[in-house]
Amino acid sequence: MKASISGMRISKVVLLTSTILLAASAFAANKGSFELQHPALVAGKQLASGTYKVQWEGSGDQVHLSIMQGSKAVATATAHVMQVEVAPANDSALINMNPDGSRSVAQIRFRGKKFVLEITGEGGGAAGGAAGAGR
Repeated sequence: MKASISGMRISKVVLLTSTILLAASAFAANKGSFELQHPALVAGKQLASGTYKVQWEGSGDQVHLSIMQGSKAVATATAHVMQVEVAPANDSALINMNPDGSRSVAQIRFRGKKFVLEITGEGGGAAGGAAGAGR
């Protein structure tokens, strides 16, 4: 009888642990980081050179991004999730050169992930020439 009760407790612990790990991995899939080597715009907000974290929410191919520096949100934007055939080797940002000489973040790419986030709206998108800025 004791072995049966002990086995049930172990099963409950394993189930609980699995559930927590699954939830944590699902959340972890919606965040990443990138580095800007030059100041650039995201949704009209000027970001200085540096390392940023990005988190996104949403399902399907449209998501809402929050770009963080430390614990502070410095920009928010809408992005289109695009599948790619080859996962990038590094986290990076694809930068557009605007006609006025400013730079805009067009895409954010994540090491080992077969998708990129293409920023839509002001300060992003695929218009203009692009220059990569990687980490």
